[in-house]
Amino acid sequence: MKIQTAIDRIKAYHRGISRDGNPIDPAKTRDKVLYGDTGKELTGIVTCIWASTEVIREARKLGCNLIMPHEALFWNHGDHQDWLQDNRTYQAKAKLLNEAGITVWRNHDHMHTGIPYNGGYVDGIFYGVMKELGWEDRLTGDISNPKDFRFEGIKAQDLAEQLAKKMGLNGTRIIGDPDTRVRKLRIVGHVDGRNDNNVLKAFEEDDVDCAITMELTDYTFAEYIRDSAMLGIPKAIIPIGHFNIEEPGMRYAATWVNEAIQDDTVPVHFVQAGDMYRFINLR
Repeated sequence: MKIQTAIDRIKAYHRGISRDGNPIDPAKTRDKVLYGDTGKELTGIVTCIWASTEVIREARKLGCNLIMPHEALFWNHGDHQDWLQDNRTYQAKAKLLNEAGITVWRNHDHMHTGIPYNGGYVDGIFYGVMKELGWEDRLTGDISNPKDFRFEGIKAQDLAEQLAKKMGLNGTRIIGDPDTRVRKLRIVGHVDGRNDNNVLKAFEEDDVDCAITMELTDYTFAEYIRDSAMLGIPKAIIPIGHFNIEEPGMRYAATWVNEAIQDDTVPVHFVQAGDMYRFINLR
């Protein structure tokens, strides 16, 4: 099987309809071949959250020549490379890819449009996060985009420790009251200044105790959670980070890729990119 055939079959496996109700536009999608040749014979596939240098090295060891990341390869939205040609880190990473003979195809937009489930589709990332965390029985929200879960009053700090261990992280931070008894938890996603008022309003209206966030600005939602805790309304944020929270979805992707490409003889591996955050605790 050619690499391009595998890519085409994976695309076809997804729902392919964007949130605006229109088919994914090939000219505008982020799901591009970011590097390499798709005309070669496929030797194996690595799924990952992003194709870091260590992921590329591991793919080479595994004998896989297609990497399917969820995020960008070269550190910018749209993965533009023209402005990086004289950058030494770019040159070194490109050399590694060339030596390994690896092709990188990003699967972002298609993944979020859905993977097959019970005759319909579910968000491939967040369904995978739920499955990998073992939270299927805790789901209270829509299965097509699972982000709301129930607990029996676990402390936010204990939940944060469980998440860090289960996801193989170096640790995590907590904002607000670490003793918050978590009964309603929401994966909020991006809190980056664009939609923060609505995030805060929904959090209050739905009486959610704890949020897991990707990007998180200091001056909006985080301030609200901290003030709430100080005013005797226990709430907390576990700001795990964008890549860390979505990475289990790419671990889960390795379980369905063979079905998508219609060939169970092709080796498929998940490789963890690794937690980019390191913590220095002075207390």
